[in-house]
Amino acid sequence: MTNQKNLRICNKGHKYYKSTDCPSCPTCEQERKSDSGFLSKLSSPARNALIHEGITTLEKLSDYSEKEILKFHGIGPASIPTLKASLEEKGLSFKS
Repeated sequence: MTNQKNLRICNKGHKYYKSTDCPSCPTCEQERKSDSGFLSKLSSPARNALIHEGITTLEKLSDYSEKEILKFHGIGPASIPTLKASLEEKGLSFKS
């Protein structure tokens, strides 16, 4: 089975190739990447998953359990230690 890449053009006119149905434009992702804060420490899929769910602050993140966060498409087990460390820096934790 081959993963044929298809040319796509995002709403902003950036051209990119994807072999999956993932709609994210790499150029737009780079432009959106935060230079600071806990979201900047995550991979693009993980960051996008949290943003998609409206989780843009550590306070909001602390309203969720690890199990709930892991259910979001784009979040994997490798993201949890980074998220935990960011929460702990602010005296917060995942919901029990």
